[in-house]
Amino acid sequence: MPPKPFFAGAGLDRADALRADPAHIAELSRLSGARQLSWSDGLPVIAHGRLQWERVADASLFLGLADGAPRFSPIEQAHSDAPSAFQRVAELSADEAPLFAAALSLSGWHRRHGFCATCGNATEVIRGGWSRKCPACSAEHYPRVDPVVIMLAEHDGDLLLGRQPHYPPGRYSALAGFVEVGETIEDAVARELGEEAGIEVADVTYLASQPWPFPSSLMIGCTARALSRDLVVDKTELDDARWFSREEVASALAGHDEPAFLPPPHWAIARTLLEHWLAA
Repeated sequence: MPPKPFFAGAGLDRADALRADPAHIAELSRLSGARQLSWSDGLPVIAHGRLQWERVADASLFLGLADGAPRFSPIEQAHSDAPSAFQRVAELSADEAPLFAAALSLSGWHRRHGFCATCGNATEVIRGGWSRKCPACSAEHYPRVDPVVIMLAEHDGDLLLGRQPHYPPGRYSALAGFVEVGETIEDAVARELGEEAGIEVADVTYLASQPWPFPSSLMIGCTARALSRDLVVDKTELDDARWFSREEVASALAGHDEPAFLPPPHWAIARTLLEHWLAA
């Protein structure tokens, strides 16, 4: 198996059994060891690679237990600048990343889902912040996760990578796209590669997954075997797509001078997929 992607892992004990007891959660928030996640500009605060905590003043979200000590978070406003968010993530220690991802996605879900999708009334936070309930129609709503396939296609030892318009100059990465209604993972991989690069593939294989808290996706990492190398690039989705040799991928990941492309950052599952492909 490939190494565990950044953001993957439990992060802490989510203590699901405690969520149904609001009185107990309130009692936990008053303990001397209880802490609340610190936020700034819509993102958890990071200092020296670690998340920062403070005394509990807003126990809206019960994140779980860390070494038996309760951890909470307020519901925060959205971050204002995506590049700034990515820069801060780059500073985060890997063992803190799962908690960062859970808190950011959960807070964002509450911010965007304050009203019942069934009847339109305002909903209330329940179960320690892990769901919402409508007092008018009793419908319960749970944090959503949007599945996204992200994949490497290989042909005769070469690897297909593409670049999106918002990427930094020179960056190429794995192609990706949302799983649509009624699709399997395998079907989504084949469709996205056909739509974006004009190729047919076979032997789709799952490798690993990664929570992606921008805002709430699950990246499903796969590989596939391309049946040809003739590309028809969808310029509405990509700036470019091309094949790279194993030597070019190795040079890029090693950070050599004048590599064939700038690889994705270490906290993207695309980097994990490239490292796994190169090692294999």
